[in-house]
Order: sequence, then C-alpha cells, then structure tokens
Amino acid sequence: MGVANRKSVAWQTAQVLTEAGAEVVYAVRSEARRDQLARFTGDAPIYICDVEKQAEIDALRDSLSADGRTLQGIVHSIAFADYSAGWKPFHETPRSAFLQAVDISCFSLIAVSNALRDLVDKEHGSVVTISISTTRMAAENYGYMAPVKAALDSTVCFLAKSFSGFSKIRFNAVCPGLLKTSASAGIPGYVDSYLFAEQATLRKEAVQTQEVANTAAFLLSPRSSGINAQGLVIDAGMSTNYFDKAIVTRPFDGSKN
Repeated sequence: MGVANRKSVAWQTAQVLTEAGAEVVYAVRSEARRDQLARFTGDAPIYICDVEKQAEIDALRDSLSADGRTLQGIVHSIAFADYSAGWKPFHETPRSAFLQAVDISCFSLIAVSNALRDLVDKEHGSVVTISISTTRMAAENYGYMAPVKAALDSTVCFLAKSFSGFSKIRFNAVCPGLLKTSASAGIPGYVDSYLFAEQATLRKEAVQTQEVANTAAFLLSPRSSGINAQGLVIDAGMSTNYFDKAIVTRPFDGSKN
C-alpha cells in the first residue's frame, strides 16, 4: 500500500519482493493512481483503497477475499501531510491538518490491519510500516509529521501485542533517515535538510530507498521471525555522528538568526 511512483519506498519494496519470488498485490487510493501504476506493473492486481474511508478499507478486504487471496504480509507505506498553507511554526499547526495526517499516516495502519486480519497468515504473517529514523529531532520544516510518526511507532507496539492474542502475526517499522522521494519533495526546505543529513552519515552518502526496501523485505520474510514490535533504524550511522568534525568546524557567519 502506498506506491506513488518508481521512486517510492513501496515500489522499491515491491521490486525486491518480486525478485525474491513473491506475488505482489497493490492497493492505491484512486482510479487515477491505479491507471498510473498499471503502466509499469504488468499484470499485477491493483485494488483501490482510500484509507480515509472505512467503507473502502472494508471493500478491499471483501475484494481480496472474493479473489481467494491470502496474504503473507502487508506493506503499509502511507503518509500524508497538508503543507498547502506553507510553513508554520509547530504551535500554529492547523487542527484539521494534524488530525488528517494522523488519520492517514497512523490510524490507517490500525484500520487496515484489523480489516485484513483474517486474510493474513496467522503463523508467519508480517506487517511492515514505514516510519522515520527519529521523532525526537525537532526539525522545523518537518513540523507536525514527527509527532504523527511517533504515534505510528507506538501503534506498531500496540498492534503487535493486540494481535498476539490470536496469532503470531508480527508488526514492525522501518525507520529510514532522509530519502530522495517525490513525497519528501513536498516538504518545505527538504533539500537543505537532505544535504545536511548526507554529510552527517558516517559514510557521507545518503540513505538509499533501495536500502529501506531491502529492510522491509527482510522484515516480511521468515528470516526476521524473532523481530516483533520493533523499529529498525536505517540512517547510515547519522544518529551517532552529529558531532562530526567536518560539520562542527564548518564556518558560519556568526548570526543568531
């Protein structure tokens, strides 16, 4: 769930899974997105599901069931924030924008998991969502999406616990550092943050979407059977390197602004 284009995490993950022999089924939010995706998915099934609408989530379940499909796993790569009003300081976050972001980016994982629970392999099933490397770094331009992702991280734990009452289905998150995707391009000032993050990694190279996809595929596979209710950080060591000498000694203009 969540393929936007060939740069997206969901698409890259689908390619890794296909190469590993999986049969990938897609779910997108609109007919227009389905038509766009169909141009490069071949004969792969594509369902429509706008996660803001419970009726469409239920319809996805019914369609999958009617088609005789069982699921080994679910990739939830869905996030949305309305930045159309431009950048605002966090304390001026519009209520409607925040609640919509929580609904689409976080609650949708609960709603989809609940609706599809009887279709997922109860012994070996795995649900993977895409979070971020840290929700404790208060980047002004990312704004209210960090608290939303923090809610998503907590949701992963609670779903894992809740589902353990009737299954062995696992829930985990992949938590990447800054990526070069079309979704990130809509964040104000993202390019500057991305370039800074790249220099803060230990290898001085940004995290690649392919690396995130590889981790998601691993969490879906039986090779990760002992991992549950976790968030795997994929940041190329950035979180250990904020005091990198090259960054600390970088010239600055002395301004307090």
